[in-house]
Amino acid sequence: MTTENIFSAVLTLSLLAGGAVAFGSDAASKHAGPAKAETTVVTLPTVTVVGRRAPTEVAVETETVEHRVQ
Repeated sequence: MTTENIFSAVLTLSLLAGGAVAFGSDAASKHAGPAKAETTVVTLPTVTVVGRRAPTEVAVETETVEHRVQ
């Protein structure tokens, strides 16, 4: 085996191990149960938005374009 192959194998195994640890710790934290937190509810006043649509320009050429095949 060359040095590149060994490095690639070590890197792959390290990434797999790291992913397994991350997945395991995430799964374990979900089984611990959610923490109860106080929830604050805020009611905002109704907002009415009035606006006018700005004129737009079409950015597409409507004339036929000759296609060349090379």
